[in-house]
Amino acid sequence: MKISIGNDHAGPDYKAAIVKYLKEKGHEVINHGTDTTESVDYPDFGHPVAEDVTSGRAELGIVICGSGNGIAMTVNKHAGIRAALCWTKEIATLARQHNDANIISIPARFTAVHQAVDMVDAFLNTAFEGGRHATRVNKIPC
Repeated sequence: MKISIGNDHAGPDYKAAIVKYLKEKGHEVINHGTDTTESVDYPDFGHPVAEDVTSGRAELGIVICGSGNGIAMTVNKHAGIRAALCWTKEIATLARQHNDANIISIPARFTAVHQAVDMVDAFLNTAFEGGRHATRVNKIPC
């Protein structure tokens, strides 16, 4: 699977651990994130991830910022993106299973690196259930 990832200055350690995990699992990674803790603007790293997912260059996306909110708001501005802010693997599972989320947003300041990797694992390994959930997901776009 090809996965796009982007992060601001709150997430370089998270990104490094997640990219390592993804590559170990045989996934291809498109990296749009910063590698330093020098302050940057999260939209500069979120928009390219959303564009990768909407264009089909990537199947799924991962975004990381301090709270996870700003970068989630950014990517959710793109038509066809359903980014879910997740802070547990159970929420990541439900985001895929019930909401067909195609980008996971991780709050670096509120989760540990190992939790972020566990959430990504759950996100990637959960299928959308469809059924009654598909009806709801189809009502999301404006």
